[in-house]
Amino acid sequence: MGRNTRKRRTPLATKAIAASAALALGGGGLIWANFYASAHEKAPDNRTKRNVSQVVTIYCPDVGQQLRNVPDRARGEVDGELASMDQQITDAYQRLVTTRRAQAGDANFVQNSILGPLKDRRKVLLDRIKLQINRAGGKAPGDLDRLARCTGRPAGGQNGGGQNDGQNGGGQNDGGQNGGGQNGGGQPDDNGNGVAGPVADDFIKIEDVQPNSRNLPNGLPANGDSGSTGTFTTDCGTNENNLFNSDNLIAAPGVGNGAHHVHDYVGNQDNDAFSSDQDLANADTSCQNQGDKSTYYWPVLRLQDGTEEFDANDEGGGAEGNIGRILKPAQAELKFVGNKQGDVVAMPKFLRIITGDAKSFVNGTANANTSWSCTGFEDRQSTDKYPLCPEGSQVVRTSNFQSCWDGQNIDSANHRDHMAFVQADGSCPNGFQAIPQLQVKLVYDIPTPAIENGQVQNPYAVDSFPEQLHKPITDHNDFINVMDEQLMNEVVECINTGRDCT
Repeated sequence: MGRNTRKRRTPLATKAIAASAALALGGGGLIWANFYASAHEKAPDNRTKRNVSQVVTIYCPDVGQQLRNVPDRARGEVDGELASMDQQITDAYQRLVTTRRAQAGDANFVQNSILGPLKDRRKVLLDRIKLQINRAGGKAPGDLDRLARCTGRPAGGQNGGGQNDGQNGGGQNDGGQNGGGQNGGGQPDDNGNGVAGPVADDFIKIEDVQPNSRNLPNGLPANGDSGSTGTFTTDCGTNENNLFNSDNLIAAPGVGNGAHHVHDYVGNQDNDAFSSDQDLANADTSCQNQGDKSTYYWPVLRLQDGTEEFDANDEGGGAEGNIGRILKPAQAELKFVGNKQGDVVAMPKFLRIITGDAKSFVNGTANANTSWSCTGFEDRQSTDKYPLCPEGSQVVRTSNFQSCWDGQNIDSANHRDHMAFVQADGSCPNGFQAIPQLQVKLVYDIPTPAIENGQVQNPYAVDSFPEQLHKPITDHNDFINVMDEQLMNEVVECINTGRDCT
């Protein structure tokens, strides 16, 4: 498998991982140490795993989502500090999973040695963020310090976090020592091959998903049989050029490995953390229509079959628990559609949209937008489990993007507020206007994993931040519009006149 070889600067914040990632490697990636993997194996003080070492991940409040009024000239610095916070969580999580023996012997180890120091380090960065906002003429929220504290999450919890700064998501004991195993059953917090997820409970037979039961408020199709009914489909391939990196130009511009997981890229071929708008405009594109230099990217899927990928020892890859064979989609359909209520207007050039939430396992589902299904069963959409497809059926990932724009901004401080999802009737919130909705459909040929004795064999999983445990709810998708004016006008005309164009 190829890799992105563009030379990139590496900020100091991303170098810290090298030391913490100097752990045992095997099977194509980082081995997340799993002492006392059996619920009946005795720890040094004769307690069982059921009662010790049960913090399986770390919940930290998402600071970026709380920052709504960051002056433009402070955004670069603030985004850099937020990326440093993500690095701190990664380092703390790696310490969590490699100190199980110490945790077993000391009920206060997690709090005293991991969560307490993490809080102190986050407080330093929060102070810097406040200073940067105030220096740029803004007014930082006065209660940012409350976001410094992180909690340990025991196994079995999902979609908790988010609402009360972790008070309901990670346990008030700060150590999670009383948490049960997976779903309270004492199941180890890995899938049997040494990495933290997915586990058997993260999968479901597609036949067991009820039709039309998608349970998230986001990601509704904007189009229907009224309003603007046309479509525009752009063919940009399936990453035949093997363009991969673990950057995120939207959320962490200027920061190498800002995503802590690897992305597939189609469309724009000059996309990394250091790409300027001018770089994007001057780049080559994999799209058949050369007027479309937009960038479309999403976290890769991997098959955890022991394959050692090109990034097995790299940040964002095996060094952060993203292991196994990268699976490129067999089909990537990129379609722009209209709005049930009426015409759409042109997107501004360089408009940025993030859909879904890469941290929704701990943040909760407020921004989640996941749809997992199988070909032939696409009326059955799973949001929090990976589908097990029957023979002859393929795995499908679908993302319906936000398609209501505030009419002014190509981005916002938290990378969300300038966009909104359509409501059930297709209408936009007050002050927003309808733009073409991007619908991304990715189809994969994946061997169906087998579940035996409560463990999943050779699972597939989406790349994720380490502490997100490869949960399917963390799937997300990203887009930057770099269509030229002529093409964008053609897209709008096709949609508003009810034509299907390519």
